[in-house]
Amino acid sequence: MRFSLQILATNVNCKGFQLDGDSASASFVFRGSCICFCLKRFCLGGRLIFGPDARSLFLTTFLIVAPVILFCAFVSHRLINELPHQLGNAIVAISTVFTVYVILLLLITSGIDPAIVPRHSCPLELDDEVSSISALWEGSQIDGSRLPLIKDFIVNGVVIKVKYCQTCMLYRPPRCSHCSICNNCVERFDHHCPWVGQCIGKRNYRFFFMFVSSTTMLSLYVFTFGWVGIRKIMDGHHCGLWRAFRKSPVSGFLIVFTFIAAWFVGGLTAFHLCLIFSNQVPVTYLFYCGIHILSPLF
Repeated sequence: MRFSLQILATNVNCKGFQLDGDSASASFVFRGSCICFCLKRFCLGGRLIFGPDARSLFLTTFLIVAPVILFCAFVSHRLINELPHQLGNAIVAISTVFTVYVILLLLITSGIDPAIVPRHSCPLELDDEVSSISALWEGSQIDGSRLPLIKDFIVNGVVIKVKYCQTCMLYRPPRCSHCSICNNCVERFDHHCPWVGQCIGKRNYRFFFMFVSSTTMLSLYVFTFGWVGIRKIMDGHHCGLWRAFRKSPVSGFLIVFTFIAAWFVGGLTAFHLCLIFSNQVPVTYLFYCGIHILSPLF
């Protein structure tokens, strides 16, 4: 795997983009080819596309795998001895398989295309439809004509406003945003996640949600059986909680670590559940839920 600046191009002339809906098409004609210029790591012939901060995968993997290794090495043997033999072995096997599943979801989320919108190789040329646009971009002129900042489309009888991206030189489809880290427009852009080193968009969002929710369950799993191990120490030695922690400091560390992790990824899972049920992305959800009332920037 190597790091490089790459341009993925198609040697054909393209016309605009197509939105969902019968009447939601654009007819902008532009010179050149459609390209996707990005700071990415490509491997396997471009089948895997990692973000510019893909090194964060090593830290994320360590934070997931290390607690499970500690659990299997220092806590599970007590559970195997104290619990029925088959049940104790099942607890260790489930934690191992679950960890492998979470790591696979992490790699899939980070390695697939998040739905990057190919950019234009040169600015758009205006057509006759520009006369119907009321809002013009005052700050830029191309070929003697002004490009509109916002254009209206009618989708199923509803007026949809799309914005022009100066960097990618295209009109972004609805819910598409530009990622300043990857330098690309991404469909249904959620956010750029530093923990997976990739943008979260239309194509990898389901894997991201599965990764976050599965990590929450794995944290709760280790947290629960960490407490079971502490309880077995208290019953076996007839001691209090703090003395049990001194006898098994790894269990105490895992309980604290997984408690914090469960709050973090659990809260993220709950937030994305709200987004899924309301069919929104974070930008629109936070805006319409009143964040703009508290901030003078909106």
